[in-house]
Amino acid sequence: MGRRTIIGDRYELDPVSRRAGGMGEVWFGYDKRLDRPVAVKFIRIDRQADGRPDDELTKRFVRESRITARLEHPGVPTVYDCGSHGDDLYLVMQLINGCPVSSLLDEAQVPVAWAVAIAAQVCSVLAVAHAGSLVHRDLKPSNLMLCPDGTVKVLDFGIAAALGPNVATKLTGTGVVVGTPAYMAPEQAMNGVTSRRSDLYSLGVVLDEMLAGDNQFAGPTALASMRNHTDVAPRPLRERRRDVPEGLERLVLWLLAKTPDKRPPSADVVYERLMDFCRSLPPFPGYVNLGAPHPVRMYAAVVGRIAADEVAGGRGVPDTPVSGRPAAETGQLASPQADGIRRDKEGGRTEQSGEVVRSGWAAIAFARKDAAALKAESRFSQAVEVLADALEGAARAFGPKDPAVIDLRIELADALFLGGDYRRAAPEFRRLAADLAEREGPEHDLVLRCRLMEANCHAAVGETNLALTQLGALLDDERRFGVDEDRTLELRRQIGLLELGSGRRSRAKATLSDLLRDLERRYGPRHPTVDKVREILESLDDL
Repeated sequence: MGRRTIIGDRYELDPVSRRAGGMGEVWFGYDKRLDRPVAVKFIRIDRQADGRPDDELTKRFVRESRITARLEHPGVPTVYDCGSHGDDLYLVMQLINGCPVSSLLDEAQVPVAWAVAIAAQVCSVLAVAHAGSLVHRDLKPSNLMLCPDGTVKVLDFGIAAALGPNVATKLTGTGVVVGTPAYMAPEQAMNGVTSRRSDLYSLGVVLDEMLAGDNQFAGPTALASMRNHTDVAPRPLRERRRDVPEGLERLVLWLLAKTPDKRPPSADVVYERLMDFCRSLPPFPGYVNLGAPHPVRMYAAVVGRIAADEVAGGRGVPDTPVSGRPAAETGQLASPQADGIRRDKEGGRTEQSGEVVRSGWAAIAFARKDAAALKAESRFSQAVEVLADALEGAARAFGPKDPAVIDLRIELADALFLGGDYRRAAPEFRRLAADLAEREGPEHDLVLRCRLMEANCHAAVGETNLALTQLGALLDDERRFGVDEDRTLELRRQIGLLELGSGRRSRAKATLSDLLRDLERRYGPRHPTVDKVREILESLDDL
C-alpha cells in the first residue's frame, strides 16, 4: 500500500507502521471521521481455484467479526469496524499501548507472580468469551499485550474463528500455517477442531513458557511442533525453574493434558487456582508503571471490594422477560386477558375473536419479516430480539405448540445459532424437537434437524461427550427411520471429526476408516468428500 492510503473512506494508514502477522498484517492508522488513532488488521485469505476471492469466507468473516464485537471486556480491544479493501478483509480496532508478551520473553525473566497475573487476566477474558460460545483458537505470547497500568489485552479474538476450524491449521502450498503450531492443543494440531479447553491448553503453553523462559513444544518445523503436542509428555516446571510453587506446577500440567476431558473444566476454575499464586505483585520496572495511581487500578480497587456473596446472589436485579424489556414496552401481542382471549381453569384457550386472531397472526408475520431483513444483514442479535419479543406474546395468545408459534420458535432458535449464542439455542432446539415429535412423529425431518442442531450447539461450547451421545442416538434413529444415505454419511463424518477434535484418536480413526469405504462405494474414489476424509486419515498416520 502506498503513502497515505485511505480505506473505507475514513481510515488513513501510517505508511511506516506495517507489521507482519501470522494471518495477515497490522497497520497503525487514523480514523478521520472520529479523530482518533486506530489499529487496522488485514486478513490474508486463500483464493478459490479460479483465482476469485472466497465469498463464503467473506460472509463468515463479517459474521464472526460482529459476534466478536459484542464481547465486552476490558481485556479485549474494542472492535470499531470491519470491511473489505479490494480483495482484502480488515478489522478496525482500538489501538493498544503496551508490550507484547513475546517481546517481554525476549527481554526479561518474568517474575512468577507477574506470569500468573498475566495468565489470570487472560482467564478472565476467556471466561466471558466462552460463556458467549467464542473460542480464541490462537492464544500465544504475541497476542497478549501487557500495558503500563498492569492490565493485559487479548488480541486477535475472532480472527481464527472467522477463518473457520478447517482453515485454522491448513498447510498451504507455500508451507505457511494459519494459526500457530507451537501453541496448538493436540486436537487442534490433528484436525483443527477446537473448544474452550483447547484455549486452556494454549494458555498452559504460554504460562509454561513465561515461567520457564522457553516453549518446550516448539520444533524446527510446523509438523515437528504438532507432533510434540500430540506425542511428547510435558516436562515439569520445577525442573527448569526452582522458584515455581509446586501447586502452580501441578496446575500447568493439568492445563497441558493431551486429552481435553482431562484438562480443567473452565477458565473460571483456572482463574481461581491462579489467584492463589499472585496475591501480591512485585515491581516490574520497564513494563509496569507503579510510580503513580492509575485510573484503571483505582477503578478496579473499588469494584474489587464488592462482596462475592452479593455478586452471586444477584441482589437488586429485577426479573425481566426473555427480550430484556418489560412486556408493556415490546409493542407486540398483549396479554390474553387484554386481547379478548378467554381461558378455562387449566389455562387452555377456549375462545378467540376473529379480529384478535388476525391481529396476532399479523404481528407474527411482521416480526418474521423484520427478522429476515436483519438476518440478511447478519444482524443476528437484533433479529433475536425482534423474534423473542413476538414469541413472548404469541405463545401467551396461541400456545407454544400452535403451528405459527412453532415456526416463530424455529426462526428464533436458528437466529440464536447463527449469532453464536449456542447456550440459549440448545434448549430451544431441544424443546422444539420434543413438541414437533409429539405433533408430527419422531421420524419427521424437522424433529431430526432440531436434534442435530442441539448437538451442534453442545459441540460448539465444548460439551463434546454430550454432543457425541446425541449424535450417536440421532444416527441410530436415522438408520431406523430409513433416512437418505447421503445424510447419514454426512452425520458419520461429523461424528468422526468431533471424536478427532476431542482427542479420541483411535475411535475417530475407526469411524472415519469405515466411513471412507462407504463414501467410495457411494460417490466413487475421486469425490471431494472422499478426498478430504482420506487426507484426514493420512494425517493421522503422519502424526
